[in-house]
Amino acid sequence: MTRESSTYELFGEPVELLKFSELENRIRQIVEEHNLLKRRIEELEECLKNRELELAETNNKMKGLDEERNSVRDKVDSLLDLLQDISTQP
Repeated sequence: MTRESSTYELFGEPVELLKFSELENRIRQIVEEHNLLKRRIEELEECLKNRELELAETNNKMKGLDEERNSVRDKVDSLLDLLQDISTQP
């Protein structure tokens, strides 16, 4: 390297310091973008986890409501049978 030209020899070819600086800046940008994307993935994974928990909770509530509905249906059917027995008696 000579101070006047600001070039290095790499594999016998001259390489300017400016190109190293550009490469370094680009690598820094890529690393920053990678870190941002990594954080975004973590946020989205956490959001997905929360949604899955909400879905499981909603499914459990629906299961409970289905059971309650079936219980009410059985009671109503039983009451209708009693009423039918009363109305058919002379």
